[in-house]
Amino acid sequence: MRELQRILHVDDAEDVLFIANLALKQIGQFELLQCDSGKQAITEAVAFRPELFLLDYMMPEMDGKETLNELRKLPGLSDVPVVFMTARVSEEFSNGLRQEGALDVIAKPFDPMSLADQLRKLWQAHKGLY
Repeated sequence: MRELQRILHVDDAEDVLFIANLALKQIGQFELLQCDSGKQAITEAVAFRPELFLLDYMMPEMDGKETLNELRKLPGLSDVPVVFMTARVSEEFSNGLRQEGALDVIAKPFDPMSLADQLRKLWQAHKGLY
């Protein structure tokens, strides 16, 4: 099984982008494209060829679900798995996103020391299903 390498991370909060960069690029050694809006992600995603979307759920203009719907329309990205991050944490909300196809929902604030391993485990579990 191929290891996860490229993650597209979208979040409108500068501090979250900074911490996730440390967690995923520096600690996790992933190739990482970070965007501060869904619009930017849609513009840059195809060229990056992400293997996983890590999307903030609550963002201005386009929320995470809207961003995902637009990303799915792009060539080669219709089957890229998604993990949402959100401060809006409830079991009902998270289960709803999982039922709609999300691999998981990560609560903010997240643990930067375990984020990379958490995403690797989700990726491996997802790939094991097929």
